[in-house]
Amino acid sequence: MFILDEMEQFQCEQLVFCQDPSSGLRAIIAIHNTKLGPALGGCRMWKYATEEQAVTDALRLAKGMTYKAAVSGLPFGGGKAVIIGNPNTDKTMAKFRSLGQFVQKLQGRYITGIDLGTTVQDMDWVNIESEYVTDITGSLGAFGEFTAEMTAYGVFLGIKASVGKVYGSELLKGKTIAVQGLGKVGYFLCRYLHEAGVQLVVSDINADRVKKVLNAFGARPAAVDDIFGEACDIFAPCALGGILNDQTIPQLKCKIVAGGANNQLAEDRHGEALHSSGILYAPDYVINAGGLITTAVDLGGFDAPYAKRRVERIYPTINSVFQLSETLSICTAAAADRMAEQVLAKA
Repeated sequence: MFILDEMEQFQCEQLVFCQDPSSGLRAIIAIHNTKLGPALGGCRMWKYATEEQAVTDALRLAKGMTYKAAVSGLPFGGGKAVIIGNPNTDKTMAKFRSLGQFVQKLQGRYITGIDLGTTVQDMDWVNIESEYVTDITGSLGAFGEFTAEMTAYGVFLGIKASVGKVYGSELLKGKTIAVQGLGKVGYFLCRYLHEAGVQLVVSDINADRVKKVLNAFGARPAAVDDIFGEACDIFAPCALGGILNDQTIPQLKCKIVAGGANNQLAEDRHGEALHSSGILYAPDYVINAGGLITTAVDLGGFDAPYAKRRVERIYPTINSVFQLSETLSICTAAAADRMAEQVLAKA
């Protein structure tokens, strides 16, 4: 991997490699863009197979955060930290305090928070060494998993907008939705959908999560590898990124893809592939912006009711993406990119 070439491809401002032998920390901080404000984005902990995978993930996620903030009208840029390690076995206070020292040295260019594989406790450890962290004890992010719920709420609103676009009515009752990934966001999304009368088909690599959703919402299980081919109205990816690709898109039997996962498209061209297949795609960084919006609201000193009202703006934003796609005869992924890039160009 040629690091500077990778950074140029993703238009990334700064890439910070962090290693600390005393704690065992091996991490990467990607600061994608700070035109609109300091780079805001969570810290992910994952057992990456290679360092190259960790770098690419950090770069892709950081760019997504920039675009997410831009289309959501937030005064922040995009960034992301990734820690190489198993979140179930490799966590220590020393590692997160060490990360906090690296974050502090950036003097506010990057603000971190929770993400896949990290928790409020981890951010409390980061906070011992750095003031540039959110989702700590006492924040909205620590309040009853509120950030994850608001992410799911935004996805739910985006699904309603998508259903209205395709079916002419936003009524969800009787629709079948396949949800891939039943972590915090996936679980809360299933709750919203169940309350709206949706028939749920679900999958997750964690059997306990599947059982929990089956018992709570009367869902039907699907094998992890079979969920893409389930006959449904909407496919909602809420797990890892890169799942919409040359192998999975031909399997889809739905009219809409709308879910909470980041970086759902393996490559930009897969947005056009969905469009050509007649599938309406709700761009991930638009529909799943509820968590980032909540964090931004928290940093601004506002409360939970205001955060929920702010998340509700996702609905008209998604409709604006659909309208621009139709007006310019381009796929929705390209339309969302154009909207974000127009905001950045004016900064």
